[in-house]
Amino acid sequence: MYTNDIFVDNDMTPETKAKMNENGRIVIPVSFRKALGIEAGDEVILRLEDDELRITTMERRIQAAQRMVRKYVKPGVSLVDELIADRRREAKDA
Repeated sequence: MYTNDIFVDNDMTPETKAKMNENGRIVIPVSFRKALGIEAGDEVILRLEDDELRITTMERRIQAAQRMVRKYVKPGVSLVDELIADRRREAKDA
């Protein structure tokens, strides 16, 4: 699946080597870009975490936040509808 990638750990996490050029640029392999849904010109988010560089997209961050929130929201509950109802009550009481 990943032609030039090395698999490490027991969970088969893809890993590869890359060289930084003199301008500090690194090419992200196509398999990684496809996995993250990154295309030319897209903005990415870089973060240092535990002495590692992590690359993600805003879309992925939003999806992660939505997954975290879903754990605490009962099925069938619309947080948007609840927010709108709260705002209407606040406006009525003001």
